[in-house]
Amino acid sequence: MTVLRTRGLGWSVGGAVIVSDIDLCVAEGEFLAVIGPNGAGKTSLFNLLSGVLTATSGSIWLDGRDVTGLAPHRRTRLGLGRTFQTASLFPALSVAENVRLAAQAHAGAHLRLWSRADRLPGVSAVAGEAIGRVGLTARSGDPAGGLSHGDKRKLELAVLLAQSPRILLLDEPMAGVSAEEVPALVELIGELHRAEGRTVLMVEHHMDVLLGLADRVAVMHGGRLLACDTPQAVMADPTVQESYLGEPL
Repeated sequence: MTVLRTRGLGWSVGGAVIVSDIDLCVAEGEFLAVIGPNGAGKTSLFNLLSGVLTATSGSIWLDGRDVTGLAPHRRTRLGLGRTFQTASLFPALSVAENVRLAAQAHAGAHLRLWSRADRLPGVSAVAGEAIGRVGLTARSGDPAGGLSHGDKRKLELAVLLAQSPRILLLDEPMAGVSAEEVPALVELIGELHRAEGRTVLMVEHHMDVLLGLADRVAVMHGGRLLACDTPQAVMADPTVQESYLGEPL
């Protein structure tokens, strides 16, 4: 079953074409890696899918519904969740408070930052479950700004999970993470995909991170979709090899 589809998707600014003619079809429960050199259009594609940018051509379909003109929060309501290259957290708030705010927003509760958590037992339960899912229960009371890069990435995932997304758009979740923290984060993302059946699209530069995760790899170059196939087929594709000559995947 197709859960996410784009048709001729494009975005241009002042005559400069950033993303061009993207036809992409993502199946329910699939793990799709999106790779390409800097400037290939990967983050712009995610911005279009999540509604941060408005497409100048083409369309985006979620569960057979055209969502091209929907605002980001409405796409979130439909089950599309997104993380960013740089941590988008409230550094002065605790781990629990960051996740609780996301759970409140998803539940439609008033965003009263300093309201008592015990007055929102359902929301607090959802937040606690999300925090436990990423292994940060012991850090629940700690300020988000004091976490390591790896734990901040885990917290971003907890914030995402508190919104009950079916489709996760993960934009370079390993960025800034130390080598020692990468395996645990890779395992967590893989578990969210395998055990919970969530559909995952992930931008990542390093193929070694993706080999054990991705069902397919989409290669972007110059704003276009160059190839989309299994990791093995993509690495053996002469067009991909030629386009990446001298450029690490």
